[in-house]
Amino acid sequence: MAKWEGKACAEIKGAKAEQIWPFLEDFFGLNKWFPTLATCIPIEGISGEPGCVRYCAGFKTPVNNDDKVMNWTKQKLLSIDRKEMVFSYSIVDGNVGFNGYVSTVKVYPKEGGCEIEWKYEVEPVQGWRLEDLDFFIGSGLQVMAKRMADAVHA
Repeated sequence: MAKWEGKACAEIKGAKAEQIWPFLEDFFGLNKWFPTLATCIPIEGISGEPGCVRYCAGFKTPVNNDDKVMNWTKQKLLSIDRKEMVFSYSIVDGNVGFNGYVSTVKVYPKEGGCEIEWKYEVEPVQGWRLEDLDFFIGSGLQVMAKRMADAVHA
């Protein structure tokens, strides 16, 4: 079965790529930016170094039917290029059914600001539609971008 693939983009006005990148580069700091993510803690390694692993928990998904179950994943940083402002990570464990998930996040300079691009691929997720995943990543990225812009302008 073919993997699902998707991409989300968020434009940030009035903030340079170099101002936004440090927020993303802090691999263990995702809970500061991603909506409904209650916990993001280091499991192994040094934040921002390939091979480091974070534990993320407490996030809501578009298919959350049961609020009694806490969603969680373990995510491993695969690669990072600080000069190009891009990193890739995979989900190595979790209870949300994201098998074979790999994501690449990149910041692009743009006139008057920058853009964050989040590409992802995953094996089809039981109980989800690709549209659900697109919404989850896309809406999450929009909130992240707004929070990061607010932090730059604070």
